[in-house]
Amino acid sequence: MHIGPLLGSGRTADMYELDGPWVLRRYRDGTDATGELAVMSYLSASGYPVPRIGPPADGALPTDLVLQRLTGPTLAEALLAGSLTAAEGAGVLAGLLRELHSIPSRLSQDPEHRILHLDLHPENVVLSPEGPRVTDWLTAAEGPPALDRAMSALILAQLALTPSLPAEAPVRDLLAALLSGFGADGGVPAEALARATTLRGTDPRLTAGERAVLDEAACMVAGLTR
Repeated sequence: MHIGPLLGSGRTADMYELDGPWVLRRYRDGTDATGELAVMSYLSASGYPVPRIGPPADGALPTDLVLQRLTGPTLAEALLAGSLTAAEGAGVLAGLLRELHSIPSRLSQDPEHRILHLDLHPENVVLSPEGPRVTDWLTAAEGPPALDRAMSALILAQLALTPSLPAEAPVRDLLAALLSGFGADGGVPAEALARATTLRGTDPRLTAGERAVLDEAACMVAGLTR
């Protein structure tokens, strides 16, 4: 396979066209994706809906990822288009987290620990014809599932507080529905929210605007949880 033209760019990575049903994902700062590949391989073998991992591409860097080219809108696009309601979108997110946290940890010996995505929000879910697929596993770690739930809620709250958010974006409704859905899974305990807020604050990829509303976002999550 030969690397083709640039297909698109995200916050940290670029996506290039490859032959057949594959794309190449390359981090612009040279981040090593070896750990991400290991997590995705483990989850794929466990039946979790991640993009398939492809064969090496000619000219690829050792840190590149060759992944299945997904078709379909992101969950964020579907929500903005009105093809899914906030309640339906929350059901998708909660279900994906629940399924993820049902899989035993890959490395941790703590029986309470699970693999955590720690960045699961609507833009990282593609609604493919085969069903939702979860992308972008760079931040994956292992720990208590409540931390993952808290992080997803916190990210949505930050987004809800973003001034440039389209007026039709149902983010606040999505957050409220998601927190309601988390109740059956143990909710978002205060200690998990505090830990997620601290962890989120150390993320070098945060924009100045996201960092500025972090504490307010945590208060929003806490208030909706109560």
